[in-house]
Amino acid sequence: MKIKSSFFGEQTIDPSTIISFPNGIPGFEDQTRFKLFHQEGDNSLVFWLQSLDDESLVFSVAQPSIFNINYDFVLNDAEEATLGIENPADTLILIILHKDASDQPTIKGSIKSPLVINSAKRIGLQKVLVQVEQSITLTDISNEINVSEGA
Repeated sequence: MKIKSSFFGEQTIDPSTIISFPNGIPGFEDQTRFKLFHQEGDNSLVFWLQSLDDESLVFSVAQPSIFNINYDFVLNDAEEATLGIENPADTLILIILHKDASDQPTIKGSIKSPLVINSAKRIGLQKVLVQVEQSITLTDISNEINVSEGA
């Protein structure tokens, strides 16, 4: 299957690798089919979630673990039914990255709304979290400090 992307150009993809977001992504509810791209090699930190319905829509995404973020949340019944996860090992969690538009641009992640993907069935959704318990590890040369804060 051939697709067009304003970011990647024309690509040939295997239809079995398409990830379906039955409800879309909040703000992009009409976009339901995506392809996850990554750089060649095993050490990719950033991935790209390209819409197959809008060639100009692509999200930069990353695994939260590269930011030392570990989620502990429960899916509601509707989310469980949508994803159909039978084995927890098939669950892929990603966060959408965006550039901060301040004087010193930095990359930030949307930690309150991770993407949850059933990698076996290729079905995803965006889980909007009302409250996120943040745990940040700051490393100093002399010692390590752990800081926890409720958000």
